[in-house]
Amino acid sequence: MIGLAAPEYDPAAPTTATTLPVAADATVRAYVRALLSRHRRAFALLVGVNAIAVIASMAGPYLLGSMVDELAAGARELHLERTVGLFAAALLVQTVFVRMVRLRGAMLGEEMLADLREDFLVRAVGLPPGVLERAGTGDLLSRITTDVDRLSNAMREAVPQLAIGFVWAGLLLGGLAVTAPPLALAALLAAPLLIVGCRWYFRRAPSAYRSESAGYAAVAGALAETVDAGRTVEAHRLGARRIALSDRRISEWVAWERYTLFLRSVLFPVVNITHTTVLCSVLLLGGVFVLQGWIDVGQLTTGALLAQMLVDPIGIVLRWYDELQVAQVSLARLVGVRDIEPDAGDTEVRPEGRAVRADEVRFGYREGVDVLHEVSLKVAPGTRVALVGPSGAGKSTLGRLLAGIYAPRTGSVTLGAAELARMPAERVREHVALVNQEHHVFVGSLRDNLLLARTGATDTELWAALSAVDAEVWARGLDEGLDTEVGSGGRSLTPAQAQQIALARLVLADPHTLVLDEATSLLDPRAARHLERSLGRVLDGRTVVAIAHRLHTAHDADLIAVVESGRISELGSHTELVAADGAVRGAVEVVARMTRGTGRAGASCDAPARPVRGQP
Repeated sequence: MIGLAAPEYDPAAPTTATTLPVAADATVRAYVRALLSRHRRAFALLVGVNAIAVIASMAGPYLLGSMVDELAAGARELHLERTVGLFAAALLVQTVFVRMVRLRGAMLGEEMLADLREDFLVRAVGLPPGVLERAGTGDLLSRITTDVDRLSNAMREAVPQLAIGFVWAGLLLGGLAVTAPPLALAALLAAPLLIVGCRWYFRRAPSAYRSESAGYAAVAGALAETVDAGRTVEAHRLGARRIALSDRRISEWVAWERYTLFLRSVLFPVVNITHTTVLCSVLLLGGVFVLQGWIDVGQLTTGALLAQMLVDPIGIVLRWYDELQVAQVSLARLVGVRDIEPDAGDTEVRPEGRAVRADEVRFGYREGVDVLHEVSLKVAPGTRVALVGPSGAGKSTLGRLLAGIYAPRTGSVTLGAAELARMPAERVREHVALVNQEHHVFVGSLRDNLLLARTGATDTELWAALSAVDAEVWARGLDEGLDTEVGSGGRSLTPAQAQQIALARLVLADPHTLVLDEATSLLDPRAARHLERSLGRVLDGRTVVAIAHRLHTAHDADLIAVVESGRISELGSHTELVAADGAVRGAVEVVARMTRGTGRAGASCDAPARPVRGQP
């Protein structure tokens, strides 16, 4: 068959995100088998109930065929009352069991869908944080939303309906073979046409649907990244380029949509022709068989009715198998996280102390392009370190390495002489926590949001944590206090309040080492200063590494590290660095002049880039 050619599409061009993997067919089949084995009793019950419903539906053709045989034999009494009674009883049984089939099928689909969602969530949250950060907004978002939505329909309908269709078709063919074996062979004359058409379709459909899903993910990624970075796009006048990229992604996605529509436009006429061929072959060849005396008229009648009934199960199988092709791609994308080996770490590696140290660390997000260059830093227990420097210098990247989010390309980052990269992720989180400007309020009560950090915390401890971050006043003002529903559909919180909840979780988690990456960036300078002072009492005695963007944050630190061009160019206390002729002194003088001229305080401490003087 010749038709519309598959469009060319390169999912990797040009995009900055590293997408999550898509599972291989063998992985998907193994997962489906495991999923069905969990629900084998429900699946067996569905098949059994469906078999009874199909057998009951075959009573009508058999009764009618028997009546035709009796008439052909010259019978004068047809016992219509008995025939109608048997037909009514069979119809009643069929009605009851069809209802049970639908009910059991819906229940099985919902249970399997719930298991799938839980499996994906459990595996996703168990992945190394760096993997999720590199996956990109569009890819992860499309899997959680679009792929789950597509699978919802497949799990609720396709899997149960396919089971029903196969059982139905198999029993009808079996009944046809028992009633009149020659007619069963006649019905199979349409099989070559159906096989050729389906092979043509299913050879192209999986890859086409996979590309269609990847194209949609690319569209979602381009749009989400443009919206998230809207101010940057406007500042650098990148609007035309982002619009052009979005238009190109949309056109590629639409091309795949048209191609998959073309595939379906070929398959469906083939299916319709197959239905017609089955019925015609049974009637025409059946008539010849009757004339030859190989079968009688009653058998032909029964066989023709059973052949006509084959239209429905074949249609169900092909329709939902086509739907399953779309679902299979979505399932492969969701199950793809299983191909990422969780960072189990070495359970024998344990920190012997609380000192944090980076030795000759090199790290880059792309191969061959390092962001950090031979960075060394030693943080004694209980020390407060501020990382300052111009935007893009590598402060946040260094903070993530010190928090164990990323592993260095070369060199080592240790906690108590134990490499963070070798420790299990859960053990790292027991000792080190990262809090950045990104925050999330989960749907649920305020109490539920706080208990994420420590499930066994009492209300007294929850209120103490809120008080520590200056959130107790507004929290007690809520209508239902800790039981107030927040998040989507609940009480709307301001960005500052959401950030305070994130900091309260930090207080409850109680790690001894903290990495604060713009943790108070959404608060105004005065409120941020007040919150940091309150938080300072809670953090007393803990090791704190703060990516500082305000002068007062750096001023309060025991140690300031100036990061420039991926290197630590200066290291010392605030007094030492101000006395030196360096970036910190220059930033202080600039801010002082700005403050005298405008009367404002709390300016940023991002220093202008300058030549690196070498690491101390």
